[in-house]
Formats: sequence, C-alpha cells, structure tokens
Amino acid sequence: MLKKMLEGDGEMQSRQTYKRAMEKIIVSLEASDISTFRQHFLQLHASDQVDIFYMLSDTLQKRCFEFLSPKEFAEIFQGLEPTEQEEVFQVLDIRYFSDVLNEMFTDNIVQFLMVVDEETRSTLLQQMKKSKAKKIAVLLQYKQETAGSLMTKEFVAITEEQTVAEVMNYLREAALTAEVIYYAYVTDVEGHLVGVISLRELLTARPEATVKEMMNTHAVSVDEHLDQEEVASIIQKYDLLAVPVVSKHDHLLGIITVDDVIDVMEAETTEDFGELSAVKGATDLDMSAFQTAKKRSPWIVLLMFLGLITASVINSFEETLEQVLLLGIFVPMIMDSAGNVGTQSLTVSVRGLTLGTLQQGKLWSMVRRELSTGFMMGILCMITISLAIPVFYGDWQIGFIVGISILFTLTISAAIGAIVPLIIHKLNFDPAIASGPFITTINDIIGLFIYFSIASSLLNVV
Repeated sequence: MLKKMLEGDGEMQSRQTYKRAMEKIIVSLEASDISTFRQHFLQLHASDQVDIFYMLSDTLQKRCFEFLSPKEFAEIFQGLEPTEQEEVFQVLDIRYFSDVLNEMFTDNIVQFLMVVDEETRSTLLQQMKKSKAKKIAVLLQYKQETAGSLMTKEFVAITEEQTVAEVMNYLREAALTAEVIYYAYVTDVEGHLVGVISLRELLTARPEATVKEMMNTHAVSVDEHLDQEEVASIIQKYDLLAVPVVSKHDHLLGIITVDDVIDVMEAETTEDFGELSAVKGATDLDMSAFQTAKKRSPWIVLLMFLGLITASVINSFEETLEQVLLLGIFVPMIMDSAGNVGTQSLTVSVRGLTLGTLQQGKLWSMVRRELSTGFMMGILCMITISLAIPVFYGDWQIGFIVGISILFTLTISAAIGAIVPLIIHKLNFDPAIASGPFITTINDIIGLFIYFSIASSLLNVV
C-alpha cells in the first residue's frame, strides 16, 4: 500500500513539475525571452514538446520556430499529426523547412511528402541536400503501405572482416545519424545482407573478435514490396526492434523500426474498426459532418435496401401473423439475437485472419467451434425462453415455437458470422468489409425466415 502511495506521489510530483515547466515556457514565449524558453523547453522529452506545441496559439507557435534551430524543431515536426504538419508547413519559410527536412529521418520525410501535392514535393526535394533528396526520391517510388514506403535509409551496415573494436568505433560516429543502433547489419562487397549482430553481442565480445565469428547468418528480413501488415506481424513474431528490408536479390535497402510498426498497427486497427462498423474512412474527428455523412451514406443506403428484404419476409408470412398476433411481439428478439451472435463470430474470424493465427488447418476448426458455440447458446436460450413465455404470456405453443427458432437461428448465425469473412478473404478482399451492420442485416433476414417458417409449419400441424 505504501509503495502505491509513494508511486502516486511521484506521479503527481512529475505532473506538477511538467505543469510548472509548461507555464514558464509559455510566459517566456510571450515575453520573447529566448534564453528561458530554450532552457526549459529543450529539457523536455520530444513527446512533451509536441504536447506543448499543440497548446500554443498561432502567434506563439511562430515564435517557437524562431527560437529553435531546424534540427531542434525537426524533433517536434516528426511527432505532429499529418494535418497539423500541413498547417505548420504553410506558415514556415521554405528554406527553414527544407533544413528541418534535412534533419529528419527519411521514413518520416516520406510520410509527409506523400500527403502534399506533386509541385510542393518537387520544390522541397530541390531545396534539400542532394544526397538526402536522392534517397527520398527512391522511397517515394514505392507503393504506399509496403515495406519500401515504410523503411528508413539511416541504418548501420558493417562487413564480415571488421573487428568488434572497429565496429564499436564506427557505431560512435554512426549513432549521430542512424535511426537505431541496436542492430548492425552485415553485408558483403556487393551489398547483400549476409548476417546481423546485436549491440548487446558487440558489447560483451572480445575487441579482437571478427564480425564473421559472431554474426547470426539467419537474419530475419522482409521483401521491399511486402504489405505493411505482414511486416508488423514479422516484427511482432520475432520480437524485433527493427527489421531489414531487402530486394529480391537480397540487397540491403533499408530498415523498418518498431515505432513505425506501432503506427501501422494503430492505423490498421482503426481501418478494421471502420470496416466492422461500416464507417471506413470516417473515423477522423477532424472531418466535417458533410464529409463523414458522405463516407457513411453508401453503407446505410445498401443496408436500407437489405431492410426491404426483411420487410418482404415479414409480408410473405402475413397470414401466419394474422392467425397468431403474439408472434409479432418476439420478432425484435429474434432479429437482435441473430445479429448479436453473428457479430461475435465475425469478430473472432476477422481478428484471427488479421493476426494471421488462422492457419489453413485451423480455419474449419474455428468454424466448427463457432457453430458448436452457437448451438450451445441456442440450447440455453431455447430452454430459457420456452419456460419464460408460458409464465408471462400463458402460451406454451408460442414458447416452443420461439425456443426452436432461437436454437436454429443462433446456430446458423454463428456459422454465417464465421464463414463470410473467410470467403471474402479467399477472394483477396479485406475480410473486415463483412462489417457488423452487414452481417447483422443478413442474419436478421435469415432469423425471420426461420422463425416464421417454423411457426407456419407447427401452427398448421396443430
């Protein structure tokens, strides 16, 4: 308990220290006190600098540019959201901004240049250092969301013949420009990736030992055209801090770091949530109501027309409804149960496909499991509702009809929720497009058809 209290006090003290520093930074900016501003601002972590920058007015943000060198501001710019980066770019001097880009890592530059127009991109590349602009131009040729578009050119490459002492001396210099130095990648004279050695291994090795003696010749790498989701899966699988990117001939082209992969996973998760809830492309809170409505409307219109099928099913069993009006009371329950179970199975299936845990042999195992799960839940719900309806409505016959309908509906809905994403995946589409609303509507139609079909058959028999 005391430990938790001390940790809580430490956290509170840290927040108070941050708040005091923030107040001093803002006051110094307002007073144009560059010395005090730099003293407090540059002591903060880059992420905290970004947070404070977001809170500044336009006037104080411009003053912030004046008080920071391009190298210092590059740390802030890399942490800004794309929309904020564009806004900042609009007010910066082109020469100052080109110097900012020269201080950034290549992967971050590419991410920014991909969202600006062709003319602006060309102008900025001309203003940058030629060596860096050449690397950027190569990366911009890659298709978006591939390993090539995600990689950085700032990495450590060494040769087999070098000794540990030579590599350590080289790392001291490379650390100033390389994005990460946790791994040193070993290449031959032609630039082929032949191995990898970690910083830990270098620190614990004999200075006279050669790289060839120590390196791991089975370096995990990714192809330059590999999809970014698969890159993220590889880094996650092998617990890597970075992964090398190679050409089809195994030439080392660059590396992808774990921080970029985290951004990819966040973006892909957001996209999947958008697909599952039929709001793909409309999850950005900065979008206007009109833009959001434009993105969402196609799905709503499609689901509305599918709803007409639901109405047609009900209409085709009009005589059954007229015969026993009590049947209509349980229509919402049948529809809701079908949709809920289908969405649960859909989530399991899509998540498994996204994470790559559904190997070929596990696909039908998962479908069988979901089918069995739906059946078991159906049994439980059938027993519950069959006993409840006679108690509340005094009609055991309707209780039996609704109970049997629930059993078949939940079993089939679970199977549909699991199978539809697999079919879509097999057709090389994103399985998440089998969205929750889509599956729900389909299962509503099937559930109603089952319900009224069973009701019509049993009522006619009786």
